[in-house]
Amino acid sequence: MYIVLGIFVALILFLIFKYNGFINLKIRTEEAWADIDVQLKRRFDLIPNLVNVVKGYASHESSVFEKVTEARANAINAEGKGDKAGLAEADNMLSGALKSMFAVAEAYPDLKANTNFLQLQNELADTENKVQASRRFYNGNVRELNTAIDMFPGNLIAKMFKFTKMEFFEIEEGSEERNPVQVKF
Repeated sequence: MYIVLGIFVALILFLIFKYNGFINLKIRTEEAWADIDVQLKRRFDLIPNLVNVVKGYASHESSVFEKVTEARANAINAEGKGDKAGLAEADNMLSGALKSMFAVAEAYPDLKANTNFLQLQNELADTENKVQASRRFYNGNVRELNTAIDMFPGNLIAKMFKFTKMEFFEIEEGSEERNPVQVKF
């Protein structure tokens, strides 16, 4: 009788600890996504200022500015919808457009020496580093959650309580972030 009761109590405790472990992983992953969101918002706020400074020097490079503005709008739109995959894709396009804008800026020595441009460029570079760190942190949490969901006996408990895998924040193969920027004059 005590053995059966002991096994039953041990099973209940195991379920409680496993369930709480899944909740912990899920909350950490959601927190990591919120970190990405904060950094992307900071980046979205910096971009118009940077574009305006560069525009003053390179007004004839309007297609670059249009691409940056369009990519920023797409990213903000995807973020507003809560579409993680769409946001990742829009973020990749925005990063590529920013690389093109910085490549254009390299052709203007006065712009490269402009204090506003340098400050904005440094802030954007710092934000890009924080976005990358946030992506790595998020992907690490997604990996832990997905692994816990796949491994036995966690997979049984995950199914029982309807825990689902989350998607990684990935750069698509062939995206602009994977290819070097080419500047043609």
